[in-house]
Amino acid sequence: MAEDFEIDTADLERRMEGAIASLRLEFSSLRTGRASASLLEPVMVDAYGQMTPINQVGTVNVPEPRMVTINVWDKGLVNKVEKAIRNSGLGINPQMNGTIIMLPIPELNEERRRDLTKVASTYAENARVAIRNVRRDGMDQIKKAKNDGMSEDDQKFWETEVQDLTNKFIGRVDETLETKQAEIMQV
Repeated sequence: MAEDFEIDTADLERRMEGAIASLRLEFSSLRTGRASASLLEPVMVDAYGQMTPINQVGTVNVPEPRMVTINVWDKGLVNKVEKAIRNSGLGINPQMNGTIIMLPIPELNEERRRDLTKVASTYAENARVAIRNVRRDGMDQIKKAKNDGMSEDDQKFWETEVQDLTNKFIGRVDETLETKQAEIMQV
């Protein structure tokens, strides 16, 4: 029974990959001084009685490196979209032009850049914790199998496999963080 024991490393890898994907999504919403449509992804608008993402009430475009525009489809929602952007904490001041809302992206000062790198570090630490939680689940499976009669050699082999997988993904988190911090600090 325990001789055939095999841990599902593909499942662990898939779950760790999910932590990396989540980290990249969080990083894409961090402002780096360049305009990006993903900057508005976390902003929700109170439209038609429910909270709706901005990209579902208008077209988001990036016509220039320092400008994002939103062409709101329903004239009645323009003020709600503007209010949602103002209250989002992005630090962007929307400018109205009929149904088009223009968002000029201001230059980031040194202090704000440092704050953003700290936020990026927090996101990365959350991803590391998620990866370690997956590692713990894998180690728990190994302990359970050992109690069911797995040999000590097999136990060591699988523990090493899970740890190597964990180290690989934590290394990817660190690389992604370094890249994002360099992007944020770039003037």
